[in-house]
Amino acid sequence: MQKRFLTAAALALFASPALAGDIHVHDPFARVSSIMAQSGAAFMMIENTGDADDRLIAAQSDVAQRVELHTHVEDDQGVMRMIEVEEGFAIPAGGGHALERGGDHVMFMGLTRQLSHGDVVALTLVFEQAGEITLEVPVDLERQPDHGHSHDHGHSHDHDHDHDHDHDHDHDHDHDHSHSD
Repeated sequence: MQKRFLTAAALALFASPALAGDIHVHDPFARVSSIMAQSGAAFMMIENTGDADDRLIAAQSDVAQRVELHTHVEDDQGVMRMIEVEEGFAIPAGGGHALERGGDHVMFMGLTRQLSHGDVVALTLVFEQAGEITLEVPVDLERQPDHGHSHDHGHSHDHDHDHDHDHDHDHDHDHDHSHSD
């Protein structure tokens, strides 16, 4: 009975939005392509209920050697590539921004441990105005693309593409940015 209560309490914690000031984070989840993957990604809906614009400028986690903000862009040959977005993602006042499969996301590169379905990843999001929000993000390998996010959160993310970009493969290739490590 007590174990069932603790499980229900843990699930309720994940269902509750994380917030800092006017920034609310809903429905975060992470995934990897396989148990031996060297990279993974995190997705969520970020809502700004305030009157001032904000910007997600960084992310941090001890689950990876590098954590970056990424998006997908189509190159001249029609190939979708992942690139780092160093300026981060705008979170407009009274609106939101979806970090979703095939679009903008938090990228974990050089995983420091294997991630399995049901694991939990600590992730800190850094915003220009709201500061830091630390989340406990569940690893969900069963969630299907377009998990039911309602895309009417007032954000202006373009959903008119028909590309199915999934994080079900390692991302150690197709990076168009260089690192001076």
